[in-house]
Amino acid sequence: MAPITVGDVVPDGTISFFDENDQLQTASVHSLAAGKKVILFGVPGAFTPTCSMKHVPGFIEKAEELKSKGVDDIICFSVNDPFVMKAWGKTYPENKHVKFVADGSGEYTHLLGLELDLKDKGLGVRSRRFALLLDNLKVTVANVESGGEFTVSSADDILKAL
Repeated sequence: MAPITVGDVVPDGTISFFDENDQLQTASVHSLAAGKKVILFGVPGAFTPTCSMKHVPGFIEKAEELKSKGVDDIICFSVNDPFVMKAWGKTYPENKHVKFVADGSGEYTHLLGLELDLKDKGLGVRSRRFALLLDNLKVTVANVESGGEFTVSSADDILKAL
């Protein structure tokens, strides 16, 4: 499947997360992003070094600035189960705006065409590192990394595009 790109409508699919009342929810991506400007950024794995020390902290630190430029929601996405994503999110007590969501079986990652095969490292099939800016479901920015790089998908890269 070809990777999602600028001009595409983001595919619908389901993701899971814990809501503000600590209840497990399953929702369609379209229900979360329709009529909004949303950043969907994906990481290969929760608790992994680059994801935990660079990618996620950048979006948490820049969340207010992103919102001041019209972003409604910031969603961190990974091929993990929602319990792992909840635990990972709790390691950022300063976070007020980034929602941690799970693509437990990688089905939504497949729909995006952003799978990263890390079986040789014992990690299975994960998500490539990426940052998408969606405007009413349409992709207006698609910053997708190659391999394990972290060069184009940061919060600063999205800020430059806004």
